[in-house]
Amino acid sequence: MVSTGELRKGIAIELDNELWQVLDYHHIKMGRGSAQVRIKLRNVKRGQTVERTFQAGEKWPRAFLDKRPVQFLYQDGADYHFMDNDSYEQFSLRREKLGDAALYLKEGMTLDRTTYESETIGVELPITVDLLVTQTEPGFAGDTQSGARKPATTESGLVVQVPIFVSEGDVIRIDTRTGEYQTRV
Repeated sequence: MVSTGELRKGIAIELDNELWQVLDYHHIKMGRGSAQVRIKLRNVKRGQTVERTFQAGEKWPRAFLDKRPVQFLYQDGADYHFMDNDSYEQFSLRREKLGDAALYLKEGMTLDRTTYESETIGVELPITVDLLVTQTEPGFAGDTQSGARKPATTESGLVVQVPIFVSEGDVIRIDTRTGEYQTRV
């Protein structure tokens, strides 16, 4: 059981017979009355995000998610094909189930498959991903304004704001948590 005092970002709980992941939480102490906790939750299966308020001390069953390393093989339309690194079993996930994670996938990359009660609920990306810039406008010598940025499209279709010195054919490192450019590789 997980109580309001043991909440952490990223843990999964069972609430109303559904699986929810904690995105954020705040303890609120009112002038009168008991303390409350406002929690931002994401439904793991449907992807919907809600905010709910609970009394301090409330408890929920903890959901244990299994994570196993998998390799991304290829994309076929809206299907993304993966292989389990231990059993060599192949499986596919639809674009809707992957959500924004699909924009960071590159053939041959290793990531974690997240399952709950032997049902695949998604994949967990590494913290950073290196992607090739396929299209961007050239930066000009007069564009030396501090922090100048321009859009760049990567091999996976992700559009990222990059510094003006980045050009087509460069490989850039992107933080998958924020979707922001980190450095040129």
